[in-house]
This record gives sequence, structure tokens and C-alpha cells, in this order.
Amino acid sequence: MKRSFNDIITSETPVLVDFYADWCGPCKMLAPILKEVKDELGDAIKVIKIDVDKNQALAGRYQVRGVPTMMLFKNGKQLWRQSGVLQKNELVATIKSYEN
Repeated sequence: MKRSFNDIITSETPVLVDFYADWCGPCKMLAPILKEVKDELGDAIKVIKIDVDKNQALAGRYQVRGVPTMMLFKNGKQLWRQSGVLQKNELVATIKSYEN
């Protein structure tokens, strides 16, 4: 069963959302970094990728103008947002700063 975006982001587990596009070079650089973040944080985080070309309404709702744009949600609230590529240690530190 496919869960809706709202179902996913209302989780008590923080959800890192990566808005990306297949044609975007920096997005391709970010993909392995996100995998490393997930590997390090394990069950403490969910990471989902949203293709802005296939999900234009969702990208519009969150006013995603450039890709990659990452957002961190917990209990349905957006805690953090940044466009561009971040390194693994920066992302991990950011996510951990919202743990409580």
C-alpha cells in the first residue's frame, strides 16, 4: 500500500525529504550522501526522495524552486529546510539538533 506524503511526514520519527530531479547534477551528488546519513542514523531517521517532475503539485505546495531541496519533518511539522548539497556530517548534525 502506498502511503500519502502527509502520512509519511506525520511520523514521530524525523523524515528527511529530498526534492530532486533526474536531470539535476547536484541531486546525483546528494544521493550517496543521503545513503550515508541513513546508514549512520539508521532507524532514527526516514529518508524519502520526491521527484519534482513527477510530483509538481507537492513541490508547488512546499514552494520548491530549486533542486535539490531538503526538508526535515517531524509530527507533520517542517523543522528545517535547505537547498543545495550538504556533506554527511553537516546533515547528521542538523538532524541530531532536532532530536528532542
